[in-house]
Amino acid sequence: MNTTTPSTPSWIRDAICWQVYPLGFCGAPRHREDLGGEGYGGADGENVVHRLRRLEGWLDHLLGLGANVLILNPIFDSVSHGYDTLDHRRLDPRLGDDADFDALIAACHERGIRVVLDGVFNHVSDQHPVARRAISVGPNSPEGAHIRWSGEHPYGFEGNPDLVELNLADSVVQDAIVDIMTLWLGRGIDGWRLDAMYAAGADAWAPILQRVRAAHPEAWILGEVIHGDYPAIAEASGATSITQYELWKAIWSGLREQNLFELAHALGRHLEFLDADGGAHPLTFVGNHDTTRIASQLTDGRDLAAAYALLALLPGIPAVYAGDELGATGLKEDRPGGDDAVRPAFPDDPAAAGTAAHPRATHPLEVLSADAAPRILEVHQRLFALRRREPWLSSAQVAVREGTLENTYAEIVLSARSSGEGDGGHEGQGESEGLGEGVVGPSLTLVLNLGEEARPAPGEVIEALSGADLLDGVGPAAPDMVPAHGIAVVR
Repeated sequence: MNTTTPSTPSWIRDAICWQVYPLGFCGAPRHREDLGGEGYGGADGENVVHRLRRLEGWLDHLLGLGANVLILNPIFDSVSHGYDTLDHRRLDPRLGDDADFDALIAACHERGIRVVLDGVFNHVSDQHPVARRAISVGPNSPEGAHIRWSGEHPYGFEGNPDLVELNLADSVVQDAIVDIMTLWLGRGIDGWRLDAMYAAGADAWAPILQRVRAAHPEAWILGEVIHGDYPAIAEASGATSITQYELWKAIWSGLREQNLFELAHALGRHLEFLDADGGAHPLTFVGNHDTTRIASQLTDGRDLAAAYALLALLPGIPAVYAGDELGATGLKEDRPGGDDAVRPAFPDDPAAAGTAAHPRATHPLEVLSADAAPRILEVHQRLFALRRREPWLSSAQVAVREGTLENTYAEIVLSARSSGEGDGGHEGQGESEGLGEGVVGPSLTLVLNLGEEARPAPGEVIEALSGADLLDGVGPAAPDMVPAHGIAVVR
């Protein structure tokens, strides 16, 4: 397992992320209305609305959750949803200007919060100057080499003609991406999420990231990869981390279908990823700006307790999609505007979350229950506090006790690695079950119970969550038991 390389920023080892889709969060209109005139946005302050600083009012909420990293989805000048970029060097005027950005960075860093931006470099709007010039002169020209082509037509990302794919193998495009990434790193951000990294592939990204890392060795590079050999892609490209979509799918599907055998298989795969070169620091999540909310995925809302515990305690770098810590709901649909429900507007005041949203929001934040929202937040806080107390969890070994595995019950053993990295000062507690000889150190067992009856806990309970209590406040779990539709963490 390669966890100490020159390209691994030291600060990500205790990273817990809160991910925000700013255009939705801040209540920006879905489409720009100022693109008709020639030279739109050319004058200082033209069509700028200062919405970004609304995020500053939520930074203490981020810290209170237990997080220390803010991941921002697109904030750059774009046509509509942010992934149709017009200018990577300019803040989207629906969000504000340079002063708004600088104020947010300063407010984050004053609190010890790292900031990661969404780098949409695989494709741009068909109105982007590079795309327009390339299209105007055709594929057999120097300017045409800056984009990808399908015959005589620009190549649209995932079949979208308004999203023109850049040619990341082109040296001019590579130079521009390096310049943009280093520009914003120089302005104070701490890392990049590389959108659709899988599309161009590791070989295209490798020379770009090599140059960026040489200038900013402490920058975190997170690559969005949906399928394929995650660790190999990270290793070949130079990315620090890859999005762990395989685990995401197994969590919501295994819980919803009451098939913990699926989850157990995915946990075995997760351990293989962690042990492979390039796979040591995957981003784990139960939802993001592109997926149905976890509270809408699980038909039995009591099983949210298990989802939250898996996110908080499994090895990797956990990311909470803003609102999930309050029980936000929202269904992603395969249609134009089908992402709007999972990218809602948030109220100015975190205290109003679950009860109010921005008054002019077309898609306000909605939650399972306003009464349950504080309990769901408190559960996140408790679980992340446990993770902080046991820092070795970020790189733990994972094993499911097969003899106890059922469709609705699983005992997941989490053990510190033999290197003793981040063992939180614990003394060795004996060899951990099923993890091989010589693995000695602290261990915890996360017990999942999706059944209708409580079950005796297989050890000393240090944390227990009842799904029924989470939703309806019916009272805590009985002592020394794993509650029905709940979890227990035992030592």
